[in-house]
Amino acid sequence: SRPQKVCLCPFLPIHPLKVSTCLYIIQHPAEESRVLRTVPLLAACLPPDKCKILVGRRFNEDRYPELATVCRNPNTLILYPGAEATDLEEVVVMSSSPSVMIIIDGTWSQAKDIFYKNSLFRLPKQVQLKPSISSQYVIRTQPTNTCLSTLECAAVALSIMEKNKSIQETILHPLQALCSFQLQHGAQIHHSKEHLLKNGLYDKPMPKNKRKLRRMELLVNNIKI
Repeated sequence: SRPQKVCLCPFLPIHPLKVSTCLYIIQHPAEESRVLRTVPLLAACLPPDKCKILVGRRFNEDRYPELATVCRNPNTLILYPGAEATDLEEVVVMSSSPSVMIIIDGTWSQAKDIFYKNSLFRLPKQVQLKPSISSQYVIRTQPTNTCLSTLECAAVALSIMEKNKSIQETILHPLQALCSFQLQHGAQIHHSKEHLLKNGLYDKPMPKNKRKLRRMELLVNNIKI
């Protein structure tokens, strides 16, 4: 659906990746209107039955019986960092390969709202990724240097769950091409908010909201938020 000269099809795998893990992408409605989204690229890399996208803010058992069943499955994981989350590598080592992973797609505040206001999402085991890589999604501002886009999270998670590092490289390939095309046509590299604050480059007015101001202070002082 892009102009021919910036087509991303040559950077996608010739055939959908063969994976045993099924991803459920819970997408905030606001993401649908964004021009530069990563979930369509992710879906193009995987078989349709291994990447299911559900759009909405509220998910209950009556409206989403299939999702409710998935959330109650002991082999289902939800990727959401926090104090209650276990590193994904540890979970994969300790148990047989999980069959389903839920990933929330949205800004950090949107993801937090979806996670905490839907009780279904607190049924699966909560996991997180180790902050070992920096985001390559350089055309969109991230809160910190180690925050990843939805596609990047899925790429890393699938490579761990499938025990296949090449999966990560294959899924990141179209994202790298997307960013390259955008930079060639006038886009600018977006450093993380953390980087801008620490280097005195943040040029927007500081928020008056005390909670947001406190979050910025934590970023500057290397405190996990």
